[in-house]
Amino acid sequence: MKEPFSTKGEVERAVLVGLAHREQSAEKLEEYLDELEFLATTLGLKTVKKFTQTLDMPNPATFIGSGKLNDVKAYVKENDIDVVVFDDDLTPSQIRNIEKELKIKIYDRSLLILDIFQSRAQTSQSKTQVELARYEYLLPRLTRMWTHLERQRGGTATRGGAGEKEIETDRRMIRNQIAVLKKKLEKIDRQMRTQRGNRGSMVRVALVGYTNVGKSTIMNLISKSDVFAENKLFATLDTTVRKVVIDNLPFLMADTVGFIRKLPHQLVESFKSTLDEVREADILLHVVDISHPQFEDQILTVEKTLAEIDSIDKPTILVFNKVDLYPEPPDEEWKWDGEVKPAIRLGDLEKSWMARQDHQTIFVSAHEKINLDKFKRTLYDKVREIHIQRFPYNSFLYPLPSDQS
Repeated sequence: MKEPFSTKGEVERAVLVGLAHREQSAEKLEEYLDELEFLATTLGLKTVKKFTQTLDMPNPATFIGSGKLNDVKAYVKENDIDVVVFDDDLTPSQIRNIEKELKIKIYDRSLLILDIFQSRAQTSQSKTQVELARYEYLLPRLTRMWTHLERQRGGTATRGGAGEKEIETDRRMIRNQIAVLKKKLEKIDRQMRTQRGNRGSMVRVALVGYTNVGKSTIMNLISKSDVFAENKLFATLDTTVRKVVIDNLPFLMADTVGFIRKLPHQLVESFKSTLDEVREADILLHVVDISHPQFEDQILTVEKTLAEIDSIDKPTILVFNKVDLYPEPPDEEWKWDGEVKPAIRLGDLEKSWMARQDHQTIFVSAHEKINLDKFKRTLYDKVREIHIQRFPYNSFLYPLPSDQS
């Protein structure tokens, strides 16, 4: 099988390609390409140029127009480019046509994310989930991945012949492998359900959010554990669960895989079992990187994914993280309700529109440990509320309210 990503020691040079169209403005495309560059960097690619084009709709044959494709082709040839990365998913025919023109490796967005997941997977569960998603992605694209088969012939006066038969054999092999992986994943899921069942009735809290917003850093601070955290996308794939005690109140906290715009459908499906920690949680901590220019879009992406896994209506605390990196407004002024305030402070954020959400909100910096005491108290009160309902006579865990004393 032709591997889409080289494991050679040298850094591969890449160009990025994006399309502005009726449903995606040029401004949106620019920020999406910035995220695509971060994805490419996470995989170890070095972005050297970005190509953009505006069309009413993607070209069904080559995604971008023929003239723009020729521009990309010329740049690739002149600058020793190894990989071309497209910000949207490509059809099998588009991949085939583009490869025929450029004669180098082609990534679309899904394949890029799949390769990142593959490089990040550590446990048997996540490795199986990624492998399953990868095979489901490859199945309709065998005509590209197995291009050497197209040149085979079955004998004298035979058109196609053995080449076509071998592609069908490969398809059967892939389908068989998918069936094996699904059975393996079902077994792992049963084991995970048993583990969750053995945890008893403790209140469960799940950290959710866009990728690279600081969930693992918050997990480490609150649980005093050592979950891997890094300034890269999808640093955490495997769900980590820790017992946490705030004051005298114990509960379970789970750190989950980050979400992202246009997460490949195959990954959403295969990782649904991992997201059981979210579905079974009593409370969600939706972590937001307030310093990111598009954090509002990221909130919507997370909420859309939560809706897909039937978890959108759970009690939620919106945790605006990285307040220390929140950009200063122009001229160091902050305006709301007709007033002008000096440079942003924590109190200003707590009076802003961000604090007036459907969910309870808190502003923190996990890295600089800003406002953590208030965050812990907010979380404690939320957990305590559910704990009282679940264990109404377990009063030794916390002081009784004055009306019950």
